[in-house]
Amino acid sequence: MERLLYLDPPSPAETSRLDCVLSDRQSDWWDQFYAQREGRPVPFFGREPDESLADWVEAGEIPLGPALDLGCGNGRNTVYLAQAGFAAEGVDYSTEALAWAAQRAHEAGQPGLPLTACSVFDLQRPLGHYALVCDSGCFHHLPPHRRALYLARIHAWLRPGGVLALCCFRPEGGSGLSDAEVYERGTLAGGLGYSEAQLRAIWGGHFEIASLRPMQAQPAGAAGVSLLLVFACVVMALFGRAHVAALVRGAAVLGGL
Repeated sequence: MERLLYLDPPSPAETSRLDCVLSDRQSDWWDQFYAQREGRPVPFFGREPDESLADWVEAGEIPLGPALDLGCGNGRNTVYLAQAGFAAEGVDYSTEALAWAAQRAHEAGQPGLPLTACSVFDLQRPLGHYALVCDSGCFHHLPPHRRALYLARIHAWLRPGGVLALCCFRPEGGSGLSDAEVYERGTLAGGLGYSEAQLRAIWGGHFEIASLRPMQAQPAGAAGVSLLLVFACVVMALFGRAHVAALVRGAAVLGGL
């Protein structure tokens, strides 16, 4: 397994310094990305939710309740969760993505769907509130030095037994860069890919991983992606070892793109 950097968060000063090293994809970059959407075969520009998320929801593995979709993009997972009975809200860095998500929500009969333009690191939400946090493609665009803080924020937002539904690139789906190479080159080069061992090393200390699998084939009209490049995984927040056995069915879910 390639060595992972920053399993513990760096100091605030070091975080700021490293942020400056990796500043190639700010919100305006993502606004342009989402504005140029006509006729582009981008996997997450479709209307269907992630196959893994729908599978877990429809199997009853994720209890209904407040749901937070991080990096929601065009809102396909947020809208699905709202239609499934969750009190869903979406957050994205890009205002262009959120305008598209609002349009999709209106078309789906969810005109009041809460959508917030914000970095996940500036987002303020109540602690212990969410039954589900969903991440379909946000995690693999985070620089290594931000991962531990991201994990801590999600853990704090989830209620006991809460679920994280995460999709992230497998190694062959990402840029192929190691953590060290990210800082040597000053770029994520399109997103990092993670092996099963790396996902377990990053998330396993604070979450019980209940399922970790490649994403399966999507139905016609769904996001068209080379599905061998995507992981899907279920994990739950650990709030003390005594809770682990009882909370396995409410485990958090990790999925992969």
